[in-house]
Amino acid sequence: MKFALIGYGKMGKAIEQVIVDQSKGDEIVLRIGEDNLHELTAANLRKADVAIEFTRPDAAIDNIFLCFEAGIPVVVGTTAWLERLDEVKKECADQKGGLFYAPNFSIGVNIFFEINRKLAAIMNSQPQYDVAIEEIHHIEKLDAPSGTAIRTAEVIMDHMNRKSKWVLANPFDSAADSAKSLLITAKREPHVPGTHVVTYSSSVDEIQVIHQAKTRRGFAEGAVMAARWMVGRKGVYEMKDLLSF
Repeated sequence: MKFALIGYGKMGKAIEQVIVDQSKGDEIVLRIGEDNLHELTAANLRKADVAIEFTRPDAAIDNIFLCFEAGIPVVVGTTAWLERLDEVKKECADQKGGLFYAPNFSIGVNIFFEINRKLAAIMNSQPQYDVAIEEIHHIEKLDAPSGTAIRTAEVIMDHMNRKSKWVLANPFDSAADSAKSLLITAKREPHVPGTHVVTYSSSVDEIQVIHQAKTRRGFAEGAVMAARWMVGRKGVYEMKDLLSF
């Protein structure tokens, strides 16, 4: 199987290592980093069976569309572009492309989503509990809150009627105190792959669900799994399609 890596930073190199470790004749035919952006062309992408894209929000859409033009499926780990998802889905359908996107490719994080889905449904009938999210990432992460925190909030709000929007915690913003708001606290610290904490708190007790990544390896393994699964597929998919939760 032939891979194209669009984005050759820390995640791209972690993905490369997973491909090498799992290789049964696999080949990385294209590695695109900051120093060789000129090599990111449809012609070069056609040498691959699938592309894995981990870049920046301002580049992701163009990269996705280029993969559609090249006729290869693309797995996208870049976050903070989903406000244009409808546009991307339309382009995918028009070009008969293949897209797999996720806020987080870790199998553990997707189990974390499922646990929070079930817990939020239980807590919907327990109004004495308020809920909040905290996420901690490395200082190089550009978006805040993280895509994983936003997805977690969406999962909770889908099953908890008393929360209608998420709000990035800001001590100077009175809207953050609204009972209908789900507060997300975003912290940036050195050398943290990613920690997400959901806390349900009442006057008498507290329940926490925590996912703490130890390394980037878990994200990389999930992205490679998705890439292998996408070969030959058309349409738009997410981790729930791959994992069948």
